[in-house]
Amino acid sequence: MVSVISNVVTGHDDMIHDAQMDYYGTRLATCSSDRSVKIFEVKGTTHTLIADLREHEGPVWQVAWAHPVFGNILASCSYDRKVIIWQEDGHKWKKIYEYANHDSSVNSVCWAPHEYGMILACASSDGSVSVLSYVSDTWESKKITNAHSIGCNAVSWAPAVASGSADGSNNRAGGPVQRLVTGGCDTYVKVWRLEASGEWVEEFKLEGHSDWVRDVAWAPSIGLSRSVIASCSQDRRVIIWVNDSTTGVWHHRELNTFDDVIWHVSWSVTGNILAVSGGDNKVSLWKETLEGEWVCLNDSAAVQNAEQRTL
Repeated sequence: MVSVISNVVTGHDDMIHDAQMDYYGTRLATCSSDRSVKIFEVKGTTHTLIADLREHEGPVWQVAWAHPVFGNILASCSYDRKVIIWQEDGHKWKKIYEYANHDSSVNSVCWAPHEYGMILACASSDGSVSVLSYVSDTWESKKITNAHSIGCNAVSWAPAVASGSADGSNNRAGGPVQRLVTGGCDTYVKVWRLEASGEWVEEFKLEGHSDWVRDVAWAPSIGLSRSVIASCSQDRRVIIWVNDSTTGVWHHRELNTFDDVIWHVSWSVTGNILAVSGGDNKVSLWKETLEGEWVCLNDSAAVQNAEQRTL
């Protein structure tokens, strides 16, 4: 059974849109419609506010931690069309970069696998996706224009793996190909590939949803020769997309149709459990059995079923 082990009183004055733990599980970042980003130090069940960041001018939709190899760095995005990158310096948090080259709300930010360097993808309601790279002590940006015709809601990076078709075939330099997945208001899930020329190209357009795609999440690699993406939508459905590297073809199956809009999907670090949250204020956990069936782990019967099938 899943149970609550602690609650965090954030002190936000409005709706909280995102909450993310850092790599080590010692820091919690939250963001809210009150235009603030808050950072808490986590020790057991104790949470201490260490930063209250207020540079945004609108609701803050999402936060994302960079890999600790780059230091304590956090990105946030907002309705104010801005992306802000924050860094901890001597126990104080400060803004180190602000990107304001979108024409509408920035809805999602996601850091690339650290093997590629410090790179951040940003998805916007203006339909474009920006890719920000820290190179030679400066930030450079590239934009995928018209990624989704009526707005882009979510972006997620493929894991950095050395082989396979859709999950990291080698580029001309011998390294893994960088890929992104995006979800948009046009109902499409799209996979993008970075060419040797430095341009991003649309590799696949995945059709299966019938309404706005609210979130996408590329599963971590666990050594299997396949790629897995989860997507969720205004149509109340979650879809699992699977690409077998032997064929290079994406197949999909519906995980479930829920009672309300589904807002977020998130994988466990091992990529075998999917968390789903929606407009009914519920979170459900799903696991794939050895037979390829997806079962819900939120009640005792489902847990027992899953354990029996995975033995």
